[in-house]
Amino acid sequence: MSMRVGLGFDVHRLVEGRPCILGGVDLGHDRGPLGHSDGDAVLHAVTDAVLSAAGLDDLGTLYSDKDPRWKDANSADLLRDALELVTRKGFRVVNVDVVVATEGPRIAPHRARMRERMSTLLGIEPDAVNVKGKTLEGLGSFAHGAAVVVQAVALLERSARP
Repeated sequence: MSMRVGLGFDVHRLVEGRPCILGGVDLGHDRGPLGHSDGDAVLHAVTDAVLSAAGLDDLGTLYSDKDPRWKDANSADLLRDALELVTRKGFRVVNVDVVVATEGPRIAPHRARMRERMSTLLGIEPDAVNVKGKTLEGLGSFAHGAAVVVQAVALLERSARP
């Protein structure tokens, strides 16, 4: 069985007046990620990791913020579309691991819902999705709740081609 690993990364500024959607879940925070789409940095990083493992173009290339079709797009829809591309290449997701660094919304109270939502989107068991929240320790320009920084790793295996 052929296995592939992909790495994804995303960062979004947190601003007032936007819902705080991360991992496909509304965290109910007073600021949310700014973006051309819904700004879900977690799903963006996961999508990039999955695309990368399959040897496909990245999120910014496939779903450019210059293309008006993706304005205010739901990141879950982008992930679903990317998974169709991955499946056509003969791969399936085995697991994902995500690190969310922010001093904005606390991640721990939402981890279970985020894992459940992403497992549903990815078609894998919840225990094959891990989410960890980290603080930025008050350092740098991302500190003090100004942004969310996400890194994701995805493991894919070759499946039978459709």
